[in-house]
Amino acid sequence: MKIIKSTYGLFVASLAALSLTSCNDFLDTNPDNRTTINTEDKAVALLTSAYPRSNFALVTELSSDNIVDLGENNPYTERFYDEVFSWKDITETDNDDTQHFWDASYTSVAAANMALEAIEEMGATTAKLEEAKAEALLCRAYNEFMLVNMFCKHFDSKTADKDLGVAYPLKPASKLFSPVERGTVAEVYAQIDKDIQEALPLIGDSHYTQPKYHFNTQAAYAFATRFYLYYEQPEKAIKYATLCLGSSPKTMLRDYSYIASMPQGDEGREAIENHYIDASLNCNLMLVSTTSYLGLIFNPYRYMNRYSHAQWVGTHEDLNAKNIWGNSKAYAGLMDYSGSNSDKSIFWRVPLSTETIDPVAGTGYMHSVMPILTSDECLLNRAEAYVLAKQYDKATADINLWIQNFIKNAATFTTDSIVKFYNGVGYSYDKNELTSTIKKHLHPSFEIDAEGSVQEAMLQCVLELRRIETMQLGLRWFDIKRYGIVIPRTQLNAAGNPAKVTDWLTVDDERRAIQIPQKVRDAGVAPNPRTK
Repeated sequence: MKIIKSTYGLFVASLAALSLTSCNDFLDTNPDNRTTINTEDKAVALLTSAYPRSNFALVTELSSDNIVDLGENNPYTERFYDEVFSWKDITETDNDDTQHFWDASYTSVAAANMALEAIEEMGATTAKLEEAKAEALLCRAYNEFMLVNMFCKHFDSKTADKDLGVAYPLKPASKLFSPVERGTVAEVYAQIDKDIQEALPLIGDSHYTQPKYHFNTQAAYAFATRFYLYYEQPEKAIKYATLCLGSSPKTMLRDYSYIASMPQGDEGREAIENHYIDASLNCNLMLVSTTSYLGLIFNPYRYMNRYSHAQWVGTHEDLNAKNIWGNSKAYAGLMDYSGSNSDKSIFWRVPLSTETIDPVAGTGYMHSVMPILTSDECLLNRAEAYVLAKQYDKATADINLWIQNFIKNAATFTTDSIVKFYNGVGYSYDKNELTSTIKKHLHPSFEIDAEGSVQEAMLQCVLELRRIETMQLGLRWFDIKRYGIVIPRTQLNAAGNPAKVTDWLTVDDERRAIQIPQKVRDAGVAPNPRTK
């Protein structure tokens, strides 16, 4: 099927004007001629629009150290992908571009605010309205959380009150809201915190017909866990992860042994990918359907093949590298695809689906369903929080649980054995810029113990497991930002080995904050500073 880029951005841009426009005439009118929201059912229905329909993961995955360049002679690229991989300000349009994501996120915030206003006017006195209010608050908080982490510096308690944030509208379109005022990262995080704390006592699942596509109770706790981990509050992250995972976390994790029992050849790929996003699985806490090429790029197709998680990356930096589990193998390992202008080592995680618009012309849209909150990530968030709190035995227990769930015949490790292994691994790029291992120097803005310490070695372990768990889902980029990890743009030769480094993302590199979209800047929103 010939697939065209969707016009979805034009649709969401018109709705996003709720947040972005400065036109007084527009603000004086009902912006979308919507039906008045005056019943419980209408408020609940409105919240289906409070979840983003555009995808962040392709931009953040291509920006991360999971991806290398297969070479200048590889023809499978477009300028948009060149810009993303090179950490350049994005000027090209694409289904997965930052303008689509910005528009979709603020459209979702607008829908959440409309619902909150309607619920307030009705009086949130019933259980259904209270649950809807919690959902609206969490949707607003989640969208703002993703916006601030995409387009701003990572939260740093020492500088967040000065670092540029993003607009956080609390009401539907209003003259009281300045669309060009970005505020600070500290203000955004404080409001997210407030929204979460107001929502959690009210959260419930009784009004959902498809709870996994909404902020159900466990998804709310998982989101709170990630937020407080990023917010430098590990004790709260531990608290909410424990509420999410319950007394038997193992029963909440993805059953990789079952995946290993499924047909493993290419004929089984679609079945495995569809199983990965199955809403009935305990591990999938919240799913979203987005318009995206993610399922095309992270599958065995040549589309945009120049930038890839190549086999060299897998064998030196993540799952197939020298790891603590030795010769043991993963239940669901990386699948290698190689050939002329092709070198991919990928998990079968992101299914590709197409929506036919014109059968005669063979045009339509591409969609990807993503598990944006999972119990497996939540477990590793708790493990990291335990390490930061120096509760090493508890962190080790969570690490063992993840490893033994993911790796066949894995041993049981102690804190001492984890520290010994990671202290025996060299750091990437120390010998030369083309030398990579599973271990990278950490430069977080918050205090951690020195290199070689128990804490640093344990963090190396957790970050490596998180890298594997979240591969192709876009979250590695935020770990790179949080820990100030320095990464190169490596170009491979025809043999699949590193040939040269074309650029470096340094500790304080301004490009860690992805640039605000051009149309938004043209509307008067301050850009992120750039010296490169």
